[in-house]
Amino acid sequence: MAVPVAEGLFETGDGGSHLIGSRCAGCGTVYFPQAPGCRNPACDHPALERALLPATGTLLSYTIQRYQPPALFRIDDWAPYAIGLVDLGEGVEVMGMLSGFDLDAIVIGTPVRLVTNALYTDTARGAVETYMFEIAA
Repeated sequence: MAVPVAEGLFETGDGGSHLIGSRCAGCGTVYFPQAPGCRNPACDHPALERALLPATGTLLSYTIQRYQPPALFRIDDWAPYAIGLVDLGEGVEVMGMLSGFDLDAIVIGTPVRLVTNALYTDTARGAVETYMFEIAA
């Protein structure tokens, strides 16, 4: 069984994977990752509600990581990879690794969907997963 790289970041179930964010009960502003309170200066409502974010979006921008990150950011079988900025709607833009893209043929505007994949295997916890975006079918 896989475990998330950080608790409260995403959930996976029968309906697929979703990022977990927060929505202000007063003004409706959506945050990712979850926020402790509304940061909208025009809002004085104190309560945020847990919100599952859409599983699909549009690729807005990207960069390719061609260097291996420090040990803190473990990736088994490391190879260059892309990180994309994805518009999930409602004013929410999320950065995440891109999965299954040809690094030399990434196109801005590509429809993407959220998936989870293993980053590394931990001897105590097993497979450790994070969220990524792949080309939507």
